[in-house]
Amino acid sequence: MSRRQRAPQQTVHPHELERERAGGSEDQRALMVGALPDGDDLGELAELLRTADVDVVGQIVQRRDDPHPNTYVGEGKLDEIKALAHELDATIVVTDDELSPRQERNLESRLGLPVLDRTALILDIFATHAHSAEGKLQVELAQLQYNLARMRGLWSHLDRLGVGGVGTRGPGETQIETDRRLARDRITKLRRRLDAVKGNRATMRSERDRSRHVPNIAIAGYTNAGKSTLLNAMTGAEVGVRNRLFHTLDPTTRTLRWHGRNYLLTDTVGFIGKLPHHLVDAFGATLEETVLADLVLHVVDASQDDARLREVMDAVDDVLDELNEDRRPADRARRVIVLNKADRLDATRRSELEARFPDAVLVSAARRVGLDDLGARIEAEFEALLRPVELLVPYADGQVLAELHRIAGDLEQEHRGDGVLVRARLPRTIAGRYDAYRLEPVGPRA
Repeated sequence: MSRRQRAPQQTVHPHELERERAGGSEDQRALMVGALPDGDDLGELAELLRTADVDVVGQIVQRRDDPHPNTYVGEGKLDEIKALAHELDATIVVTDDELSPRQERNLESRLGLPVLDRTALILDIFATHAHSAEGKLQVELAQLQYNLARMRGLWSHLDRLGVGGVGTRGPGETQIETDRRLARDRITKLRRRLDAVKGNRATMRSERDRSRHVPNIAIAGYTNAGKSTLLNAMTGAEVGVRNRLFHTLDPTTRTLRWHGRNYLLTDTVGFIGKLPHHLVDAFGATLEETVLADLVLHVVDASQDDARLREVMDAVDDVLDELNEDRRPADRARRVIVLNKADRLDATRRSELEARFPDAVLVSAARRVGLDDLGARIEAEFEALLRPVELLVPYADGQVLAELHRIAGDLEQEHRGDGVLVRARLPRTIAGRYDAYRLEPVGPRA
């Protein structure tokens, strides 16, 4: 597994050093452990481990409504896990849920092996795939928030200064208190820097919208649903695509030209089940693209069975709803379901999905099938927000004509003695800016 990216002041998780001493990703062999109310599917955890270049040697699942508060699984299961780990020569145990610090310490003590939970694994993958300065800041913030709660009780030999009474009290902070303070200070600085990034992004977006007025579309969906492939297919971009979870972490924006109109299409980080709240919070600067977009394309891998399909769609909807909880329903972006990988479906399955999701669009981004239908749907969604206008633009205001071309695409133009008569359909949010050019002006020109 790749080593975490750390800033000089960032506190190192002590078990991380243990894992690194284990010999690196080539030697890491993981035994997966899950506490599930039903079923025994740890396929997604296995895929995460594959993405992190860790070999999976086996799995153990215990049927539980809730994980054990002290050891994640029951006492009897611990002996079974330890024996199987020894038999399979596992070097690490990975759980399918986020562990509390107490659960992690108890498991490592009882099993005699490093223990990694789902959240730490996702963070490790994020650290590998974050390339932009913003992405790296977000990863570091999420790692610090995760590790801060796990500092309790570590370096205990330094935490006992002053226990003996007069003459034995330490002169200042203990090591653990110093590390916590440094971590909290670093978290505060990272949040300020990310707020600045968010502010800069908002300024650039405002300038872009003022100059171009281009509709914004966010591509959201479960990780590995084919979002980047769809971006490439729709825009002709060449964004890197691999069959790995979280291959895309930093948002990528490209221009889509459809029937004379430009749209901005943004590929966002893939979502995943059991995504902790602090990860959503840390990646807010990236995920805000889905909040501020005019339209969200919810891309779904249609080749999955019904149970899995519903599970991943609910996971994405839950995160989108959480991101939009402070916005009025009327201000939230509309969502269009895009059922991708339709080339893997037979005729019966296609009919089932079309009946179940009558408003969805079936496509195969890899085969470039159904893209015309998706383009028409995007156009229809924005057409519903357009307002017909009839404007008289003086010849001296040629820049206004150029701007209207960028916004509306094809225009009806009629050259007259006093200017150019323009008939077009403009987004309702900006149509009022051209009221001064209407044949019956509503007020003085700005």
